[in-house]
Amino acid sequence: MINTKPLFEYDLSLLDATTQSIAGIDEVGRGPLAGPVVTACVIMPYAEMIDGVYDSKKVSKKNREKLYDIILSKAKAVSISIRNQDRIDEINILNATIECMKESVSKLTIKPDILLIDAVKLGICPREMSIIKGDATSYAIACASIVAKVYRDRMMEDYAKVFPYYDFENNVGYGTKKHIEAIKTYGITPIHRLSFLKNIIGEEECKRIHTERVAK
Repeated sequence: MINTKPLFEYDLSLLDATTQSIAGIDEVGRGPLAGPVVTACVIMPYAEMIDGVYDSKKVSKKNREKLYDIILSKAKAVSISIRNQDRIDEINILNATIECMKESVSKLTIKPDILLIDAVKLGICPREMSIIKGDATSYAIACASIVAKVYRDRMMEDYAKVFPYYDFENNVGYGTKKHIEAIKTYGITPIHRLSFLKNIIGEEECKRIHTERVAK
């Protein structure tokens, strides 16, 4: 089991008379060729920690699934936001991620005293900290990382049932060899990001498909 204590202690060091609620926020899905970007924002209690919470990429799928349920059951507040492939293509992945993160914060039922963000700067909270590798540093961010990861993975597993040739249940939209071969064989799906596919299907084909999508 991963040692959660250093992340927990990092957050505890921020608590004082003026800081009682810490919100952690993280995103999943900036790099894939298909599917949405998902952000989660959580406010956790600090009476006790949940063992094993860490960067979701470093936690096994089995443990992520267990931690996801525990985090949701114990969190003081949780919000999840999504930006789909069309919005990503429209404003680019960074702007879509920032927009998604801001929405997640705005949807919280508790106003946080401090906002901890993995790597990105939002500029929406009087006290916020952008932390490089935040999901391996802060307990709140790590909890958000797990929530966003499991939520998005489940979305991609559902998409795999609709689009069975692309191996979404395993690659969750990332550009694996099997995924790219499927694109070349069967074409793209409605959940593919055109702005990520120029080197695979060509810029002109991306423009053509974009025109068709806008016309619908």
